[in-house]
This record gives sequence, C-alpha cells and structure tokens, in this order.
Amino acid sequence: AALKAQLDNRLFGQHLAKDVVLKAVLGFSNNPSPKKPLMLSLHGWAGTGKNFLSQILAEQVHPAGLRSKFVHLFLATLHFPHQDQVKLYKEQLQSWIRGNVSACPSSVFIFDEMDKMHPGVIDAIKPFLDYYEEVDGVSYRKAIFIFLSNAGGDLINKAALDFWTSGKRREDIQLKDLEPLLSVGVFNNKNSGLWHSSIIDRNLIDYFVPFLPLEQKHVKMCVRAEMTARGYAVDEKIVQAVADEMTYFPKEQKIYSDKGCKTVQAKLDIHEDL
Repeated sequence: AALKAQLDNRLFGQHLAKDVVLKAVLGFSNNPSPKKPLMLSLHGWAGTGKNFLSQILAEQVHPAGLRSKFVHLFLATLHFPHQDQVKLYKEQLQSWIRGNVSACPSSVFIFDEMDKMHPGVIDAIKPFLDYYEEVDGVSYRKAIFIFLSNAGGDLINKAALDFWTSGKRREDIQLKDLEPLLSVGVFNNKNSGLWHSSIIDRNLIDYFVPFLPLEQKHVKMCVRAEMTARGYAVDEKIVQAVADEMTYFPKEQKIYSDKGCKTVQAKLDIHEDL
C-alpha cells in the first residue's frame, strides 16, 4: 500500500511501469520462498522516471533508500569505464555482490546506464540471478536487481506515437504491446549492456518495464509536485511557463517532451523570483 501511494503521488504518466512493478514486488515480497531474485529491467528515454521509480522501490525495502548500506547503485561510466578491464570488473562485481548478499539477503542492486555498459560485464552476475538454491553457500533468492537503460526508448516512443496517431488512448497501451519488442530489441542492440546477454537468453529478467514518453500534461504534474515539495503555492502561470520552455517531439505535432521531466527543477529555479 505504501509503495502504491508513493507511485501514485510521485510518478506521472507511467501507468504501465506502476502496474508492472507493483504486481512484481507484491508477488515477490509475499512469496516466503522465491525461486530466484527479482530482476527488473527498466527502459525508456531520459527523464521519464526510471531512476525515480528505482529509488522509491529501494526506499520501500530499506527506508534509508540510496543511503542504506544494503542498497547499491552502480553507474556504468563510473564503475566500469574501460573496455580492456572487463575481466577485472566481472571478478570485482561477483565478489562485491557475494559479500553484500551474505551480509543482507534482501540487498537491492541498481545498475544505471546499462546502455553504456560494456557487453559481457553484466553476464558476471548471471549465476546469482538463476534458479539456484545457493551459490557457494549463499542464497540470492531474496535480493532485488534493477537495470536502468535508455536502450529500447526509441521503440517505446514509436509504439506510443503509433497509438496516438491511430486515435487510441495512451492508457490502453499494454505490456504485451511493448515487452516482446523490448526484449528482442535490447538483446540485438550493440549499444546495450545486454547485447547477446546470457541473462536474456536464459529468461532471467522477470519484467522488461517500458517507460512511455511524457506529454506536456505530465510535465505540468512534475512542476506542480516540485513546487509543492519546495513549499510554494502552486501558481498555474509558472507551471505553464516551465512546461512551455521544454522542447517537444515530433517536430510537427510536439506531443512528447524531449527530456521528460529531467530539467524541471533547473527551469523552476529560473522562475524562483516570481
């Protein structure tokens, strides 16, 4: 219930992601003996809420969220920058995950920038994601792994635009409309850390979670939420002004925000004096 309330109040325009993650987490947390860790792969353009959702989820498992010593965030460009060090990264990653799950079985691991991850690195964690009772005396079945990636974002945007063009409601887009596209598209995308990955090959990702591009009405919701968080009264003139400063695509129709809600905070700073 707490997770649902947080998602309803803080994540906008993502009916699919909300629905899938809620069901996945509920099923996983209610299962006294899961057969494998929970593995979610979140896909979509920047600013659509992937980071945000993973933080909200981490906070529900460990109240300190990203500050908890049981929640671990890896950034591909920071932690795994060099192509020629892939073998070392794989060893470090295995040792790091083994140590942390030994200390806390319900550890949460978030891998951001999966689209910038060198192919092969992430396959190091395959043994921990698989259907094993234990690996070297450690059970990984209560852990949660989350991948965040821009890979597949163009496929999601195209599908959303196709729905819009054919006059269908955004809310009618279902997981089955996007998940098969995503799993194949990401597996075959050379700019994806999951390119030809054994993790996909072995069907170890429980859900590919699509994040849809955000419309202007969703950007306005982000602005209102940010104003409320700063303790301001919501001023619709400022809400409109910030939303108008965003760039939208496609060029002719201008339906979706290029950067989602990513620059809302910075744009609101400019209007602080108002």
